[in-house]
Amino acid sequence: MSPIINESVREREVAIPAGERTVHGNLTLPRGAQAVVVFAHGSGSGRYSPRNQYVAQVLQEAGLGTLLLDLLEEREADDRRNVFDIRLLASRLQATAEWLEQQTDTKGLALGYFGASTGAGAALLAAASAPESVRAVVSRGGRPDLASDVLPEVTAPTLLIVGGDDEVVLELNREAFNLLTCTRQLDIVPGATHLFPEPGALEEVAR
Repeated sequence: MSPIINESVREREVAIPAGERTVHGNLTLPRGAQAVVVFAHGSGSGRYSPRNQYVAQVLQEAGLGTLLLDLLEEREADDRRNVFDIRLLASRLQATAEWLEQQTDTKGLALGYFGASTGAGAALLAAASAPESVRAVVSRGGRPDLASDVLPEVTAPTLLIVGGDDEVVLELNREAFNLLTCTRQLDIVPGATHLFPEPGALEEVAR
């Protein structure tokens, strides 16, 4: 029996030059997609994270393209300093945005960032650095406070999603929210902790 091919969705692995390094990712484009959401993963996470893959699938079903990235090469990720180096991570996101604009199937698509943990800080820094190219930023359990110096410069509409029981991160998000001057929203998922493992919590994030 021949395999069933879903012609309404195109998927491919990509390798993106980023200075002297290479960023690897999985690009998925539903037919007719008008935007692509780049996932900026945080510490201990990557493109194969079940949490990120679930959220990406929900976005794909809504007609959005997704690009799940490993912002650090494996040997880089072993150094915890790199995980918190949001300028390094933001530079990889900017290289990715430039690469997307050069590809035939993604050129001209609206760009959004979905950041988690330290990746959220990097996404906001990248958005502040290229305000004309980023249409929206979403942070899931993120550390937007790591980009506090540039938060007033972010112009893209920004959504901060935090678990109600993730008390330290929630307070950091409240402080970051007050520094943002763009269209912004802080959504608190009641009873959820940092990774949103509670029943229904991740579904609420994806919604």
